[in-house]
Amino acid sequence: MTSSTYAVTGVASGIGAELARLLKAQNHRVIGFDIQETHDNVDRFIMLDLNDVSSIALAAASIDEPLNGLCNNAGLPPRAGLEEAILQVNFLGTRAFTHAMTPHFRTGASIVNMASRAGHGWRDEADQVKRLSAITDKHQLAEFIASEGIDATRCYNLTKEAMILWTVAETEAMVRRGVRINSLSPGGISTGILGDFQKAFGAQMAKNVARAGRPGAPTEIAEIASFLLSPASNWIKGADIAIDGGMGAFNQSDAMDLSCLSLGYEPQ
Repeated sequence: MTSSTYAVTGVASGIGAELARLLKAQNHRVIGFDIQETHDNVDRFIMLDLNDVSSIALAAASIDEPLNGLCNNAGLPPRAGLEEAILQVNFLGTRAFTHAMTPHFRTGASIVNMASRAGHGWRDEADQVKRLSAITDKHQLAEFIASEGIDATRCYNLTKEAMILWTVAETEAMVRRGVRINSLSPGGISTGILGDFQKAFGAQMAKNVARAGRPGAPTEIAEIASFLLSPASNWIKGADIAIDGGMGAFNQSDAMDLSCLSLGYEPQ
């Protein structure tokens, strides 16, 4: 396999750390970005605080080599008190960082945006996503949160809806540049912040995980992200791929009362 150079944000832990490990195992070069310094499975580490506009500009300007891809994995969980930071880090800062990194992409490069199953309500929330997307200065976020009347959980869901729709919106322009962009929507992943999601989503998340049999593993998400970064996925463009152990299907079947379509197989 020809060696490529990939950038990964949120590389110090969870899915980002697993993705870096997998890419290194495939003999690729990894440039890691995080607010927490690490040198595990990266060829070069660059400090990045997506909540700081100057840090975003400095990190992107530090790149002096062409890139075959970028995985936007860094993000904050739905934790009370972090409302402004969630909106900035998970979406506005990530969008700004990606635009700043775009000149470094080789033809054929791939962008993978880490969304979430929590963002799959975007069809009903597109207008609010558009209002968030119109914000150009993080100092506008407090007013936005107050006027929209949203808490940390809604802020989180909104950013993931925004990631999915931004991916769609960017697809044609990126294709013209010779770059692909897609999003991934994990659900119920066993990382260090799983407790935040259990607290935010409560009984519904517990029910989903029970039906799936277990939470997902970071490696299972990283493997799909690695594939999307690679040329092997070159005809996948503008897609959102759910990686949730069937949770989305369970809920959709319930909502549409699809049980009558099932053959009702039971384990022997």
